Amino acid sequence: MPRPSRPAETAPAGRATRPARTAPVVAPWVRTRLRTAPRAAAALALLVLVTAYLAAALPRAVDRYETEGLRHDVATAAPRDSVLELNSPLPVTTAAEYGANLTSAALRKQSDALRALLPDPVRTDPAQAVHGVRTIDRVEGLDPWLPRPDGLSPQFVLSSPSDLSRHATLRQGRAAGGTALRPEAVVTVKTAEALRLKPGSVVHVPSLSGEPLAVTVTGLVEPRGPETAYWAVEPLLRAPTLAPLVEEEVKYYWQAALLLSPSSASSVLATVGEKEVFFRFVPTAGHLTGRDTDRLSAALASAGGGPDLVRMREAMGGNGVLTTGLDEILDGYRSMRDAIAPVVAVAVFGIGAVAAVVLAMTGGLFTARRDGELALLRSRGASLTGIGLRLLGETSAVAVPAAVLALGLAVLTVRPPGGGPGAAGGIPFGPSLLAASAVALVAMLVLPLRAVVLHRRPRLHGGRDDLLTARPSRRRTVLELTLLVLAVGAVASLRLRGAGDSGDHLVSAAPVLVGLIAAMVLVRVYPLPLRWLARPARRLRGAVGPLALARAGRSSSTGMLPLLALVLALTTAAFGGSVLAGVADARDRAALLATGADARIDGSAEWTPLPAGLAEAVRGTAGVRDLAPVQIEYGVDLPSHEGTTARAMSAPLVGVDPASYTRLAKRTGFGAFPAELLASTGKGGEGATGDTGRVLPAIASPSVAERLGRKPMEVVAAAGTFRVKVVGVRPATPALPGEDFLLVNGADLTRRAATALLVTGPVDGAALRGAVRERSDAFVVELRSEERATYVDSPLQTGAERIYLGAIGAGAGYAVVAVLLSLAQSAPERNALLARLRTMGLTRRQGRRLLGLEALPQAALAALGGVLVGWATVPLLAPGIDLFRLALATAPGLARLDGAPLRADPWSLLVPALAVVLLTALAAVGQAWWAGRRGSIKELRAGDAR
Repeated sequence: MPRPSRPAETAPAGRATRPARTAPVVAPWVRTRLRTAPRAAAALALLVLVTAYLAAALPRAVDRYETEGLRHDVATAAPRDSVLELNSPLPVTTAAEYGANLTSAALRKQSDALRALLPDPVRTDPAQAVHGVRTIDRVEGLDPWLPRPDGLSPQFVLSSPSDLSRHATLRQGRAAGGTALRPEAVVTVKTAEALRLKPGSVVHVPSLSGEPLAVTVTGLVEPRGPETAYWAVEPLLRAPTLAPLVEEEVKYYWQAALLLSPSSASSVLATVGEKEVFFRFVPTAGHLTGRDTDRLSAALASAGGGPDLVRMREAMGGNGVLTTGLDEILDGYRSMRDAIAPVVAVAVFGIGAVAAVVLAMTGGLFTARRDGELALLRSRGASLTGIGLRLLGETSAVAVPAAVLALGLAVLTVRPPGGGPGAAGGIPFGPSLLAASAVALVAMLVLPLRAVVLHRRPRLHGGRDDLLTARPSRRRTVLELTLLVLAVGAVASLRLRGAGDSGDHLVSAAPVLVGLIAAMVLVRVYPLPLRWLARPARRLRGAVGPLALARAGRSSSTGMLPLLALVLALTTAAFGGSVLAGVADARDRAALLATGADARIDGSAEWTPLPAGLAEAVRGTAGVRDLAPVQIEYGVDLPSHEGTTARAMSAPLVGVDPASYTRLAKRTGFGAFPAELLASTGKGGEGATGDTGRVLPAIASPSVAERLGRKPMEVVAAAGTFRVKVVGVRPATPALPGEDFLLVNGADLTRRAATALLVTGPVDGAALRGAVRERSDAFVVELRSEERATYVDSPLQTGAERIYLGAIGAGAGYAVVAVLLSLAQSAPERNALLARLRTMGLTRRQGRRLLGLEALPQAALAALGGVLVGWATVPLLAPGIDLFRLALATAPGLARLDGAPLRADPWSLLVPALAVVLLTALAAVGQAWWAGRRGSIKELRAGDAR
């Protein structure tokens, strides 16, 4: 039988019921840990924020300056090079048969249709579109009253550009009208002055019928905006020119343009020679981005000889041809971008490696601070997976929001060129997202992975783990050898192929790999000097020195990360500083090659003697330290030691004052020579006119010296007739840098007259030009500083330089963080040491010395390693890196400079290294000072089991 159910017990009256027991509430792990250590979480968040911002902003900054560079090159190119022009030859017919196709309305309709057929991303400005009819072959002006300088008749271009009234101002007469049989035209004021034209003039040109075609000039116009594409593409439309006809002797004749009215455009069908209809479009660049280069090149190729050209020919109704120089502009931009990108990639890899090491150091610091806690959890049965996931949750709660905030800041601060609030889509979001995610991922995984690796098996508490006793494992040896092979391969590849392959990231990472190998070598070598110094230190008076060395030797074997961070930061700073110094040096050198001195005063025309008193006035100008007058005569025929069978050759003859000129050559470094080489013969001036046999010592360029030979040769020049003997050969000279020359003593010339002044000193351009203008208006003043300023023009150059400056600044900041993290990791142990030593009589001053001396060996080793690696990396990689395009992409006359090699910059090597040592010492002393202000009860009570 079933047991009867037990009746429920009821509480006695007046007694309260006991509440049911509930499970204890467990606080969330992540929230608890973040509340326990808010400062550490805030520091990690700040580091991730800054690092993720730099990582996310970098691809946006590169995209921005590449876009700016493309737009700049297209917008600032000469209109003649950038316009797109469609030309279609006209058939041989009459105006009555074909005139309807050449009316203004018909041509405008065709122009609009052609503009719509241009392939994307080609876009043009409709306000600057021009169409019309013109003669390809110039037609002769038959009227006898037209000017004929050398007896040759002038030649005219008959053109009917559209919208002439919007691009020109009528100065005299009336606008042209007319018909095909009675054409009318206007001319510019300059054309009228040169060709003796005026309103009412009739110009006759040959026609197919044999009867001259009469064109009536009805007015004179003044171009509006001569620099715009309307006038600049065909300069002949706005101003006539004297053209040479080279036969047995050179003769000149006038070329000019008659601007027909649209109603008279069909009259060109009656002229002799070939005619064409043209449609001209001016491209716009405001919508282009750096990523449109390939699409734009493909579109131009299709429009120039592909399917798009076929469609445009159908719209034109003829065999049209598209001509443009825009593809050459794109090729120049692409070559400059491809030359600059690998150099920038070196800086990006360097600063990226430093940031990764600093993030790893941060995880190492957190692991070291919680080593006891994690060991206790592991001993009580906590699994590695559980510990890793909880630590991952901690770091994710800090790193992910910081990375998201950094990504937002990067998008807000690095905007597209000319972009407003809605232009954020102009820069791809993907690269920035990937970069910020990579930073967040590294920050999240460093702590859990390091903790799992360290606690994968139980460890004995109190075991030594310092650099003196640590023995590298086989895995570490294999890793170091692998990195060594990669570094050697990267350096060899960079030296052989250069940095031109933007897709070879191993080449760009060569400096980082070299720094990594150097840091590993330094870690292996680090115990040796400490052991060598230990014995002599024992003989010193006092315990601070030996104790500091012993403490430095007992630093953790994980100290490779701070050393690696410092070496990489110093290597990046040295390499970046050398790049910037090389760029500045190349620009200075190119500017000096162009002017020859700090300032150059030269005549606007050749062989213009200096006016009396000009040299004295210039010498009295503020900032002028020295002056070198020179006499330059261009195009002097040079005899050959081989006789008359040699090819003709000419070179400039330069007469100088040896004393002042040798000082200038020595300062500039262009062909310095002792003044005694050009010692005066004592025979010069007008009195030596008949003495053609005198021999003048001369210094020549290599080709001129080879031409003249070793024996005296006779030279006939406007400055006199004499014989010269080459006594010295120099590759360059300040008066004519980059050219052949023949240098003689100016006092020995028959007709002596200085034509140029080379000025040395920090002169004021306005004051110098004012002093020259008071004496003559026929002289031009060129300043080296102004010439140098023209070399920095392209946004590609300035953008790449800003990236390098940012890399150097970020590297310095990460070096500071690495020093602070390294000291913070051992701060508790140092504080406990100072507390114990103070109980034994250690003074505060001795405590500061102890911590400072303890931190110096590793800092000095990192500084020495950084200097040596930077010094070795620059010449090691210099053959593969040419800074020519980065320094002189926009310089005129680039051929004068052979190249811009990379050289080690002493300031970039020494200043960061000394700063690291000084910062480490100050941080250690500051830590000792702060520990001395605090009480030592906590350290003494906590004790140290070791």
